[in-house]
Amino acid sequence: MWTLRLTLLLIVLLAPRPVAAQTADETGAVEQAVLDYVEGWWAGDVTRMERSLHPDLVKRIVFTHEATGRSMINSITKSDMVEYTRAGGGSEHPEQKGEVEVMVLRVDGNIATVVATSARYVDYLHLAKWNGSWVIVNVLWGGR
Repeated sequence: MWTLRLTLLLIVLLAPRPVAAQTADETGAVEQAVLDYVEGWWAGDVTRMERSLHPDLVKRIVFTHEATGRSMINSITKSDMVEYTRAGGGSEHPEQKGEVEVMVLRVDGNIATVVATSARYVDYLHLAKWNGSWVIVNVLWGGR
């Protein structure tokens, strides 16, 4: 009998528990930050782009160097993204946008993971709640 009680106690104590609840409000706020980023790009809207990005954003893409055939990574910053958006962003090619899908995979406390897709791009994003607002800290992206 003691063995059964000890086993049950261990199961209860060692069972995985979520770090923090993913509320509808937090999920919606994360989704809005990602929509500001994606839709800001396609509209050439600098205000939306700026508010969606953390000051230390790093956005990366893996590509193959044509001459060597080796994989490489290119990184850009928040200021790069803001300037590319100011120059028009995706607004010059709206036909490449297609339907935008934002999938909030997980929100735990002040961090979140999201996948955003359009007809042209896929972005894997990490966000943080920074000074009360959700902002994008890391992006790994590629063309489709």
